[in-house]
Amino acid sequence: MQDPSTASKLTVDELVPSVYGELRRLASRYLCNERPGHTLRPTALVHEMYLKLATGPTEWHDKLKFLAAAASAMRHILIDHAKSHNRLKRGCRPKKVTLNEEVAVGGEDAPDLLDLDNALGRLAQHDMRKGRIIELLFFGGLTYDECAAVLDISPMTLYRELRAAKAWLYSELTPATRPV
Repeated sequence: MQDPSTASKLTVDELVPSVYGELRRLASRYLCNERPGHTLRPTALVHEMYLKLATGPTEWHDKLKFLAAAASAMRHILIDHAKSHNRLKRGCRPKKVTLNEEVAVGGEDAPDLLDLDNALGRLAQHDMRKGRIIELLFFGGLTYDECAAVLDISPMTLYRELRAAKAWLYSELTPATRPV
């Protein structure tokens, strides 16, 4: 007889096939904002995420928790890739992106991925939950309701904290106030 506490846990191998298409679409959205000739492809990003998650904690209670972990893993892979590219080619910065759920290409004054990651790190130090909200919505592609469920907060709390997080990030990433 199976232990009831582990009966509802799912492994990476059980979850990936059911969300693979969703992960590929998310990876495609991330990478469409990268510089032309970017060497990382959506399939490679999803596979690297799989390897990262398969070697860590291997059980999740539900699909949303897994997608949250996948979002975090993809964020770190993209940031590591951008840092590696900057080390290899000085002066070449990743393509600039705006901070919204559609991950649309930004204008001239939009922060790049590394600036966004640094600001998210500072936000997480200031308020961990607000940093997680931005990560789940921006990098995870979760809906507001899914994000609220993952964080176990009400949608109204999520909206309130998201507004505050966006305002904080805007002030951090505005060129006039961006750290040098």
